[in-house]
Amino acid sequence: MVRRSSPARERRLLSLGKNITSWRKLQGMSAAELARRAHVTRDTLRAIEHGTGSPKIESLMSVITALGFADHFVSGTDPFKTDSGRALALEVIGKK
Repeated sequence: MVRRSSPARERRLLSLGKNITSWRKLQGMSAAELARRAHVTRDTLRAIEHGTGSPKIESLMSVITALGFADHFVSGTDPFKTDSGRALALEVIGKK
């Protein structure tokens, strides 16, 4: 398997992990409790929270669903809800 690593990617993964940890702590949930609710191992949750390893996307979704912000996470990837995505859409439409 090819490892695609860069300082920017590592920063983003670390930030995502810290944000997930913050959500968990704000809800007064231990790591063991979140892992149980998300049906993932404690090691998988640790990797997600530390931005390391290669957890499956299903595991990440399970964790953010258990924390209650999966809909916000998914909607954050909607290109039409960002300035840059809307600009690209207008550019594509203009080329037709």
